[in-house]
Amino acid sequence: MSVHTEVPSLSRGLPVAYKRVRLWQWPLRIMHWIVVLSVAALIVTGFYIGTPYFMSEGQAADHFVMARMRFTHFVAAGVLVATAIVRVYWLFAGNKFERWDALLPHTRADWKNLWLILKKYMFIEPAKAPHYLGHNPIQEISYTTMYAVAVVQILTGFYMYSLSNPGGLLFNAFGWVGIVVGGAQVARLLHHVLTWTWLIFIPIHLYLTLRADVVHQESRISSMIGGGRYVRADLDFVDD
Repeated sequence: MSVHTEVPSLSRGLPVAYKRVRLWQWPLRIMHWIVVLSVAALIVTGFYIGTPYFMSEGQAADHFVMARMRFTHFVAAGVLVATAIVRVYWLFAGNKFERWDALLPHTRADWKNLWLILKKYMFIEPAKAPHYLGHNPIQEISYTTMYAVAVVQILTGFYMYSLSNPGGLLFNAFGWVGIVVGGAQVARLLHHVLTWTWLIFIPIHLYLTLRADVVHQESRISSMIGGGRYVRADLDFVDD
C-alpha cells in the first residue's frame, strides 16, 4: 500500500509527489537491530579478551573483569547465532526484498547496474544510475560478504571455545575448523582480523545510509524502524 504526499523538491523548488512503500517486515527489522547490538558487544568484549585495554586494581577475585567480558562475549555470540538461524528461515519466508534471491546480483542487468551505482557513489554521472526500492547490487554484495564474514567468525569462535574441552560435544562438532584453517593460532588470528572488516564496514554503511537520507531523500534509516520508505512517484524502480 502506498501513501502519496506533496513535498517541495530540493532541486527545483517545485512540488514532487512521494509515495510510501512497505519494504521490511517486522521480523527482519528486529533481527537487524539485534545484530547491531550483538556485533557491538562482540567487538568491545572481543578486543578486551584479545588484549585487555584496561586493568582493575586489587585481586582478580574481587572484580572478575575478564570473566564478565568472556561471559558477555559468549552470550552475544549465542544471540547472534540464534538470529542467524531465524534469518536463514526468513530467506524463504520473507517478502521479495528479504528472500535469498535478493542477496546477490543474479542477472546481467544487475551487474551492469552495479557499475552505474558505483559511479553514482563516486559522484560520477549520478543521474544515469538506476533506482532500487530494496538493496542495489553493491549493497547486496556488501551485505552478503558480511554474512560470510559472520559465518567464518562463528565457526572459528566455536572452535576456539571447544578447545577448553577436547573430545567434548563442541570439539567433535567444530574440531574440523582447526584442521581447515591450520590450527588454533591461525583460527584466533583469522577471528581477530575479520573483526576489522566490521570496523571498516560499519562506518561506510552509516555514511552511505545517512547520505542516502540527506542527499537523495531516500528515508533509509527510518525504513529500518518503521518498515517503509518514501520514494519519488515519478521515478522508475528496477525492483518495483
